[in-house]
Amino acid sequence: MLSLFTWQGFGQWMFLASAFAFLLLVGWRWDRRRRAGQARDGQIGTNKGGRGEIIAYGLAAAWSLIVAGMGHLAIVSQLFETLRSLGWLGLTLVLFSRDGRHTSVSPIRPVLAALVFVELLQPLLLIMEMRYAVNPSASAMIFHIVVLFRLLVATGALVLVHNLYAGAMAQQRTALRWTCAALAMIWGYDLNLYTIAYLGRAMPIELVALRGLAQIAAAGLLVIGAVRGRSALRFSPSRAVAFQSLSLMVIGAYMIVMVGAAQSLAWLGGNASQLAQLGFVFVTSVLVVAILPSGRVRGWLKVMLAKHFFQHRYDYRAEWLRFTRTIGRAGAQALPLHERVVQALADITDSSSGLLLVPAEGGELVLAARWQWPTADVPAEAIAADAVSFFEQRGFIVDLEELRSGVDYQGENGAVPQWLVDEHSAWALVPLLHFDRLVGLVVLGRPQVARKLDWEDFDLLRVVGMQLASYLAEQVGQSALLEASRFDEFNRRIAFVMHDIKNLASQLSLLSRNAERHADNPAFRGDMLITLRNSADKLNALLARLSRYGGNGGEKVGEIDASEVIRAVAERYNAPGAVRVHVTHDAACPVMANRDALEQVLLHLVQNAIDASPDGMAVFLQVNTDGLYGTIEVIDTGCGMSAEFIRNRLFKPFVSTKQGGFGIGAFEARELVKAMRGRLEVESREGLGSRFTVRLPLAAAQPLMNSIDGGEGSHDKRVA
Repeated sequence: MLSLFTWQGFGQWMFLASAFAFLLLVGWRWDRRRRAGQARDGQIGTNKGGRGEIIAYGLAAAWSLIVAGMGHLAIVSQLFETLRSLGWLGLTLVLFSRDGRHTSVSPIRPVLAALVFVELLQPLLLIMEMRYAVNPSASAMIFHIVVLFRLLVATGALVLVHNLYAGAMAQQRTALRWTCAALAMIWGYDLNLYTIAYLGRAMPIELVALRGLAQIAAAGLLVIGAVRGRSALRFSPSRAVAFQSLSLMVIGAYMIVMVGAAQSLAWLGGNASQLAQLGFVFVTSVLVVAILPSGRVRGWLKVMLAKHFFQHRYDYRAEWLRFTRTIGRAGAQALPLHERVVQALADITDSSSGLLLVPAEGGELVLAARWQWPTADVPAEAIAADAVSFFEQRGFIVDLEELRSGVDYQGENGAVPQWLVDEHSAWALVPLLHFDRLVGLVVLGRPQVARKLDWEDFDLLRVVGMQLASYLAEQVGQSALLEASRFDEFNRRIAFVMHDIKNLASQLSLLSRNAERHADNPAFRGDMLITLRNSADKLNALLARLSRYGGNGGEKVGEIDASEVIRAVAERYNAPGAVRVHVTHDAACPVMANRDALEQVLLHLVQNAIDASPDGMAVFLQVNTDGLYGTIEVIDTGCGMSAEFIRNRLFKPFVSTKQGGFGIGAFEARELVKAMRGRLEVESREGLGSRFTVRLPLAAAQPLMNSIDGGEGSHDKRVA
């Protein structure tokens, strides 16, 4: 009885370990398939192979776990054994299909179909066994049939495995060797187990217990093949999977120790053993709750894992993806760029905090950002200007722990300020260089598990620092462009002001010259007062219009009569007895516009038309309607303009053909018309003259145009 109990307990532990081993294989294969992506999964058989392995390993793990918990004779255990066998048969077919032999070797599919059919008979036999359980002879006969079918499946599967390896190409055998050995181990042990069971008319308890050990050996062969293979089966787990696997191994070891200790205490017997068991469970549970969630413990595990299990400390693909996500993060909840720069570097070394120092106008470094380090006492001048040249010229990454211990490789002891030496939470200094120019310096805080920086840390931090420096330099450049655009906007406003003042000065100069000759004329004096009043109004309107060219402004638009405006403009240029501007059509035309802005546009267009026309030639103004718009035309018979000039130079600011001109009149006129929801059109022929047409919405058509604009806006929103 003691022997029976011992073999049962041993078998349970072996099957439990087997389940754990195959679960690790499932996790590794799933992670490898995810990391490979579509590029490698798109190859022939690779995607199916990865899925087939995951299913086979998962079914093997589930079967082992159920046998460990319920025993091998349970109905559920036998059903999952059938599923496990089907999973291994499916994996065999997938391995055949990797080099296309499933299409050329004709016996494979019939043999496989026969084996699947035989295995699918097992659930029917289980149902019959449950029905005739009270009949010993019927149960014995069903047991023999079950065992016989298991033998048939094991034999056929071994034949398939032999053909799989023997018929493989030379370059495929290296990858298949260990997988075929694992399958041969599984099916070979089943063949021996069921042969003895058939001959002995019962399942041997010892061999059933050792069956879990055979499953562990098969899992080990699969791992060896993954590690030693040089094909698509090469074992390359990610650090996340390795860390999780190590954590599971630690937890499993803890469970084994705890159960073993509790069982040992139970063998002592008595009440004292029960109290000892309760005390042991309580103490170990407290230790697990207190230690395992600790970030320091997790950090130590990661450091030890990277140090002893991997050739390189960093998973560069994972580090690059995390770096790009950190720097490229956007939205209202995203940190400012300077803080993200610190975080991107700190994440690499698992540092818990950091600072960013940037050059000031005097060349010294000052604090620009903190990341999770509010207690750092940073002086106004973090690093003096004469010490900045050390980091700029050498690009040296300073390990502050070595500096505090007295190590001085390249004279960094004289460049690092005393406040950083005294700040024991400071761990390393990483310069950010962009084209040999220092754009920043990151101070990394001490990680939870401090370690010595090595060549791999320095190389990665140096490369990442250069990338971060380019982002900071780009932001500085964008800020400079924005500032330049603001100055350009200011200069453009001043240019418009000077242009309008020049026009007013010309009118006042003309008025003063005419006053010398016509001062005694009462009519002239009346016109002079009107002109002076209009000039004062224009100057006041000019001050109010300065905000138009910013981001907030715009003239107030209302209903005005375009014919009244063109008559007022014509009167400005027509002196008594000398008509230069002719109004050829001035029928009433109510449009939506700002009177002062429209008058300013027409004054500019008329003045340009006069300047372009020979002395004595007339300029014509007329008002018409065209659909939903009212049109005001300014026509001259001057020198005209070429199509190239109209397309590339007419409306370009600060380009002028006039001596002493500012080159902004046409540009300002077009912008004023646009602000009133209109258009400024031009037609010109060299040697014949030009026609400028101002199109403004008719007042009567305003409701219809508003509804059209509203409909287009709604459509745009739906499209967006």
